[in-house]
Amino acid sequence: MSVQGIEVADLTTAASLEEKKKLRKHFGRFDIFFFLICTIVGVDTIGQMASNGAQGFLWLVFMCVFFFIPYGLFTAELGSTFPEEGGAYVWTRMAWGRKVAGLNSIFYWFANPVWIGATLSLLAIQTISDYFFNIEAGSILSYSVGLIYIWFAVLSAVFSFGVGKWIPTIGAFSRIIMIGLFSITTVIYGIQNGLHFPSAGDWKPTWPAFIALVPLVFYNLVGFEVPSSAGDEMKNPKRDVPFTIMRAMLVSILLYGLPVLAIVMVVPAEQISGVSGFLDAIATVFTVYGGAADVMLKFMAFTFIMALVSSGAAWLMGADRTEAIAAIDGTGPRWLGQFSSRYGTPVNVNMASGIVSTLVFFIAVNLGDGSTSAAFSVMIGIVLLFTNLSYLVIFPAIVKLRKSHAHANRPYAVPGGMAGVWAVAIITTFWSAFASLTGIFPGLFSNGKILDDSALPEGVTRGQYTSYVFIAIGVTLLVGVIFYYLGGSTRKELVKDPQVPAE
Repeated sequence: MSVQGIEVADLTTAASLEEKKKLRKHFGRFDIFFFLICTIVGVDTIGQMASNGAQGFLWLVFMCVFFFIPYGLFTAELGSTFPEEGGAYVWTRMAWGRKVAGLNSIFYWFANPVWIGATLSLLAIQTISDYFFNIEAGSILSYSVGLIYIWFAVLSAVFSFGVGKWIPTIGAFSRIIMIGLFSITTVIYGIQNGLHFPSAGDWKPTWPAFIALVPLVFYNLVGFEVPSSAGDEMKNPKRDVPFTIMRAMLVSILLYGLPVLAIVMVVPAEQISGVSGFLDAIATVFTVYGGAADVMLKFMAFTFIMALVSSGAAWLMGADRTEAIAAIDGTGPRWLGQFSSRYGTPVNVNMASGIVSTLVFFIAVNLGDGSTSAAFSVMIGIVLLFTNLSYLVIFPAIVKLRKSHAHANRPYAVPGGMAGVWAVAIITTFWSAFASLTGIFPGLFSNGKILDDSALPEGVTRGQYTSYVFIAIGVTLLVGVIFYYLGGSTRKELVKDPQVPAE
């Protein structure tokens, strides 16, 4: 379908052009680089990877080669060729149309406020309680710390990039300092106490480790496209996006690989557990500092908290902009996409994210144990899978756009022509599908079974889990349909998009 010879998917709305006048160009090469480090390097999962010993490091390296690098090439091409505000939403709209892109944007956006309210805020509370002062569960203090965390992240997204961008920058420096100091200290610890090299058999790839770790590593490594959600706020995206992605790719691999390898080589796997594993490993190796160890641990805990804060803020800045653009492009209620004239940011969707995070936080804190708590935990895990599901629509778009928009100037193109593009699309989409399937069907092909029920959350049956999955997906799709209906009046005013190259 076309209007005056232009494909509808290439048209924008009058509302979108109106709101984009409020945007300001604050986002330079320096900012994009540190923003990428914040969105990709999540310190909350380093311990989980390292707790799997040599297998954790092995599959991390495997996914860096066979997913992370192709993913970086994908984003370098689309982010520099179509550097429009909204990033992945605009790419999917141009490839598949507004209906598909609008529904997909709900999945991409909604997972982030839930992640902040149900995971990061609770981890921040626990870290403060463990290393600074005791916080009793359910106390006024615990609520205060959680709400401060959530709304600090929200307000960081509200302020213009001229101010808010410094939160990801500080967070990136916190990661570099924390992981650098930990890696150096681990070497000192190894010299003093000896190394715990895994045996040769521990390095042999195993199917159970593959099934358990690949979805986790996939989730850790996504985020290259997040800065492109602020494409119109970048100073020179055609030049800066490919440049920063290539450098952030290398630095991110080091920031993940060094601590995991250090833990594997020095700390026995049985001493590392779950989300707190990274801080546990830090506490172990920092004994080399003797009487100064307590002060050093508090410093490291502070950098860990800053990393958590910046992760939430960076993803909110990106995902909220994506949904705001979707709304003013006619796939959501117009008011949700309104940008502030003062700050140049989508304040309404920022506030909506804050409210969702707050509600999820209160539910998580008050449920306690029991079947209701188990059901809530399962639902949270499923919602976090929404990000993986959204990439099933995003990744194949590069093939469609290389064909439908072959005339567009590509400052950077995936090498190898269409063969290279197909390879990148197939590889990235495959891992997205794999991570999504193993999340929807825990225990898939594990322990010699098609579905191993031992992989299910405790107290939850296969039937219950599957029901929760499809209820969550169904409700989200329904919200997307309602949003699309509410955007009908906005879609009536389609105009030529000056940023989409004409045939």
